Amino acid sequence: MSKLIAEAEVYILNFLNENLNRNYVYHNISHTQRVVENAKEICDNIEVSENDIENVLIAAWFHDSGFIHGAENHERESVNIASDWLKSKKVNEDRIAIISDIILATKMGTTPNTLLERVISDADCAHLASKRFSNYSSLLRKEWELTGFKKLTDREWIKENINFFTVTQKFHTDYALKNWSKAKAKNLAKLIKSQKNLNQDLKKFNQKQEALELKKGKIESPERGIETMFRVALRNHITLSDIADTKANILLSVNAIIISMSFSTLIPKLDNPSNDYLLVPSIIFILFTVASMILSILATRPNVTQGKFTKEDVANKKVNLLFFGNFHQMKLDDFEWGIQEMMQDRDYLYGSLTKDLYFLGLVLNRKYSLLRLTYTVFMIGIIVSVIAFSVAFAMQGYTA
Repeated sequence: MSKLIAEAEVYILNFLNENLNRNYVYHNISHTQRVVENAKEICDNIEVSENDIENVLIAAWFHDSGFIHGAENHERESVNIASDWLKSKKVNEDRIAIISDIILATKMGTTPNTLLERVISDADCAHLASKRFSNYSSLLRKEWELTGFKKLTDREWIKENINFFTVTQKFHTDYALKNWSKAKAKNLAKLIKSQKNLNQDLKKFNQKQEALELKKGKIESPERGIETMFRVALRNHITLSDIADTKANILLSVNAIIISMSFSTLIPKLDNPSNDYLLVPSIIFILFTVASMILSILATRPNVTQGKFTKEDVANKKVNLLFFGNFHQMKLDDFEWGIQEMMQDRDYLYGSLTKDLYFLGLVLNRKYSLLRLTYTVFMIGIIVSVIAFSVAFAMQGYTA
């Protein structure tokens, strides 16, 4: 590396670090360094003099320095900054003019005329063939948003990139055409695929929106919602009924075990006159246990109706055909006729479901009321029995 290039590198790194707005997340020091590396790579693989290499690398260092004044006409600003610095280094005017032309060749839409202009033009756009193209592209998009230049949707951004790939930009040097075109084509293919996926997603979204609008435009039928309401409510009632039966069965089993143990262990002891003090507590204990068992049985005992109805009952919508207790003694033909009549009458059908739900609620109320009373009796019985036995044992001990 020549002394002039090294001085240019140090100057630009400090210059951009101190003066460049932080909103330029793409056109920053990293981008400048990449362009310099890309230009050096091309120069190393083509026939070009050392002096020309120095000119193109200096131009690469300075080509985006004008961004300190904004993106608009930054190439011209970059030329001014480079010219002032080169003059301070005693570089002659002809060489400054050559470097200036190289910098101006980085302007988008400009056709490079000389080999060095083609070199820097390809170096500046080498990111199109990079494996990290999507990262660089995201940085450029973010820079546009931060600086207020342009804010695009995903579809607009992809379209903008595809247009840049296919219309605006092309490689000019033989080295770039040979070594970077394939990778560039792959990145273009990814963009086209992304555009296709976005279009498909948009199409699906539009179809869903159209379906929703169509659904909203129709006169919505409440049938489905009503059926769901009845289904959920009936299922909940049946579940609660199962829970009540389970609780009653548990209490019935517990009391049955208590009775069995009482008859096998406690009652035989009462034959002995010395155990007379246990008589009253035992009677209390057994009475409460039996009461709990009776209440548990009442809570689970089914109630079946007569199971008959007439055609007049169906015609007058007085019978609920959905409850087995109303039809279990009917003939199949009569029951099928009644069901057909009910299904043809929407009001009768929903009325039957409503009655079914109502009477299930009454059954649940009876079950849970008895269940609550059963648990209360069982709890009081346990407490009173424990107290009675405690008092009996205490009095026996005092007497003794």
